Amino acid sequence: MYRIARFEKVTREQFIKDSNIEDVRIYDEIELPARATRGSAGYDFHIPFDLELSPGETCRVATGIRARIDEGWVLQIFPRSSLGFRYRLQLDNTVGIIDADYYHALNEGHIMIKVTNNGSRQLSLKKGDRFAQGIFIPYGITEDDEASDERTGGFGSTNKQ
Repeated sequence: MYRIARFEKVTREQFIKDSNIEDVRIYDEIELPARATRGSAGYDFHIPFDLELSPGETCRVATGIRARIDEGWVLQIFPRSSLGFRYRLQLDNTVGIIDADYYHALNEGHIMIKVTNNGSRQLSLKKGDRFAQGIFIPYGITEDDEASDERTGGFGSTNKQ
């Protein structure tokens, strides 16, 4: 196994700014993602607050988490399989891609997970429930790659001037 990353919490100020939640107890109780078993590939993300999602409803979850990732690796975010199966819980961008340089973004690399209940039943998540999972994947680049720009912003910032 490679040890190529580390999860951390964003600052309290960044979490409050991104989540509009001012209850400091929520920030203080944020859990870092962890694997459930030695054989698990995915690191479970815990929701930092109670959430009720009716069918068709969407919510952007400010996780309070950032990831320092070694170059050559990417963190991919997926809904937990059980929630996708039971409730058709889906990420709005299908798969979240967290690049290594996102850690240095102006928003501290705060991982936001936007989910939609595409099922037909009410979804109830309690604070601390596992709702998404992240898997670290190695990637390669082409022989003629000449990318030289550096990230400054967060989501969708690489194509903005």
